[in-house]
Amino acid sequence: MSFLSRSLGLVLIGASLPLGLGPVQEARAQVSDARQRAVNVARMRAEAINGGLSRYRAARCMYGTSVGGGDCLVTTDDGYTFRFDGGAPGWQEAGAPPTVETELKISSDGRQVEAEIYNGPPR
Repeated sequence: MSFLSRSLGLVLIGASLPLGLGPVQEARAQVSDARQRAVNVARMRAEAINGGLSRYRAARCMYGTSVGGGDCLVTTDDGYTFRFDGGAPGWQEAGAPPTVETELKISSDGRQVEAEIYNGPPR
Protein backbone atom coordinates (compact mmCIF):
# COMPACT_ATOMS: atom_id res chain seq x y z
CA MET A 1 0.00 0.00 0.00
CA SER A 2 1.45 3.33 -0.97
CA PHE A 3 1.83 6.32 1.31
CA LEU A 4 -0.80 8.20 -0.71
CA SER A 5 -3.46 5.48 -0.31
CA ARG A 6 -2.77 5.15 3.44
CA SER A 7 -3.01 8.93 3.86
CA LEU A 8 -6.24 9.06 1.89
CA GLY A 9 -7.67 6.27 4.04
CA LEU A 10 -6.82 8.17 7.22
CA VAL A 11 -8.39 11.33 5.85
CA LEU A 12 -11.58 9.46 4.99
CA ILE A 13 -11.73 7.82 8.43
CA GLY A 14 -11.17 11.20 10.11
CA ALA A 15 -13.90 12.80 8.01
CA SER A 16 -16.40 10.21 9.19
CA LEU A 17 -15.77 10.78 12.92
CA PRO A 18 -18.32 12.97 14.76
CA LEU A 19 -17.13 16.42 15.65
CA GLY A 20 -17.52 17.70 19.21
CA LEU A 21 -19.85 20.63 19.69
CA GLY A 22 -18.60 23.78 21.31
CA PRO A 23 -20.62 25.58 24.00
CA VAL A 24 -22.57 27.73 21.52
CA GLN A 25 -23.55 24.78 19.33
CA GLU A 26 -24.50 22.71 22.39
CA ALA A 27 -26.77 25.51 23.64
CA ARG A 28 -28.43 25.69 20.22
CA ALA A 29 -28.87 21.94 20.14
CA GLN A 30 -30.72 22.11 23.48
CA VAL A 31 -33.26 24.73 22.36
CA SER A 32 -36.03 23.38 20.18
CA ASP A 33 -36.79 24.82 16.77
CA ALA A 34 -40.26 25.76 18.04
CA ARG A 35 -38.78 27.77 20.91
CA GLN A 36 -36.36 29.56 18.57
CA ARG A 37 -39.26 30.43 16.26
CA ALA A 38 -41.32 31.58 19.25
CA VAL A 39 -38.62 34.07 20.32
CA ASN A 40 -38.51 35.52 16.81
CA VAL A 41 -42.30 35.69 16.47
CA ALA A 42 -42.66 37.42 19.85
CA ARG A 43 -39.89 39.92 19.14
CA MET A 44 -41.25 40.75 15.69
CA ARG A 45 -44.78 41.26 17.06
CA ALA A 46 -43.46 43.60 19.74
CA GLU A 47 -41.56 45.54 17.08
CA ALA A 48 -44.71 45.84 14.98
CA ILE A 49 -47.03 46.98 17.78
CA ASN A 50 -44.48 49.46 19.11
CA GLY A 51 -43.80 51.38 15.91
CA GLY A 52 -41.22 49.28 14.04
CA LEU A 53 -37.46 49.03 14.31
CA SER A 54 -36.91 52.72 13.67
CA ARG A 55 -38.76 53.49 16.95
CA TYR A 56 -38.42 50.39 19.12
CA ARG A 57 -35.96 47.69 20.24
CA ALA A 58 -36.76 44.74 22.47
CA ALA A 59 -34.50 43.77 25.37
CA ARG A 60 -31.33 41.82 24.57
CA CYS A 61 -32.84 38.55 25.79
CA MET A 62 -35.22 38.59 22.82
CA TYR A 63 -32.30 38.42 20.41
CA GLY A 64 -30.87 35.28 22.05
CA THR A 65 -32.56 32.64 19.91
CA SER A 66 -29.83 30.12 20.77
CA VAL A 67 -30.97 30.29 24.39
CA GLY A 68 -34.66 30.50 23.53
CA GLY A 69 -35.29 33.94 24.96
CA GLY A 70 -33.34 33.38 28.17
CA ASP A 71 -34.72 35.43 31.05
CA CYS A 72 -37.55 36.77 28.87
CA LEU A 73 -39.20 33.35 28.70
CA VAL A 74 -41.67 33.24 31.59
CA THR A 75 -43.33 29.88 31.01
CA THR A 76 -43.68 27.08 28.49
CA ASP A 77 -47.12 25.93 29.69
CA ASP A 78 -49.20 25.22 26.58
CA GLY A 79 -46.97 27.39 24.40
CA TYR A 80 -44.39 30.05 25.19
CA THR A 81 -45.03 33.19 27.22
CA PHE A 82 -42.44 35.95 26.98
CA ARG A 83 -42.30 39.08 29.15
CA PHE A 84 -39.71 41.67 28.19
CA ASP A 85 -38.87 45.34 28.21
CA GLY A 86 -38.22 47.59 25.25
CA GLY A 87 -37.59 51.15 24.28
CA ALA A 88 -36.13 53.47 21.68
CA PRO A 89 -33.21 52.07 19.66
CA GLY A 90 -30.09 52.05 21.83
CA TRP A 91 -31.95 52.32 25.14
CA GLN A 92 -30.28 49.31 26.72
CA GLU A 93 -26.79 50.11 25.45
CA ALA A 94 -27.08 53.66 26.83
CA GLY A 95 -28.26 52.38 30.20
CA ALA A 96 -31.61 54.13 29.85
CA PRO A 97 -34.68 52.69 31.54
CA PRO A 98 -37.19 50.81 29.38
CA THR A 99 -40.30 52.65 28.26
CA VAL A 100 -42.40 49.64 27.28
CA GLU A 101 -43.09 46.21 28.73
CA THR A 102 -44.56 43.53 26.49
CA GLU A 103 -46.00 40.14 27.39
CA LEU A 104 -47.00 37.76 24.61
CA LYS A 105 -48.15 34.17 24.44
CA ILE A 106 -46.88 32.23 21.43
CA SER A 107 -48.26 28.90 20.18
CA SER A 108 -46.51 25.66 21.16
CA ASP A 109 -45.17 25.25 17.61
CA GLY A 110 -43.71 28.77 17.83
CA ARG A 111 -45.47 29.98 14.69
CA GLN A 112 -48.13 32.42 15.87
CA VAL A 113 -49.10 34.87 18.57
CA GLU A 114 -51.96 33.46 20.60
CA ALA A 115 -52.42 36.45 22.89
CA GLU A 116 -51.10 39.94 23.46
CA ILE A 117 -51.30 39.85 27.24
CA TYR A 118 -49.79 43.28 27.92
CA ASN A 119 -48.08 46.09 26.05
CA GLY A 120 -47.62 49.34 27.92
CA PRO A 121 -45.55 51.16 30.52
CA PRO A 122 -43.31 48.92 32.60
CA ARG A 123 -45.30 47.49 35.49
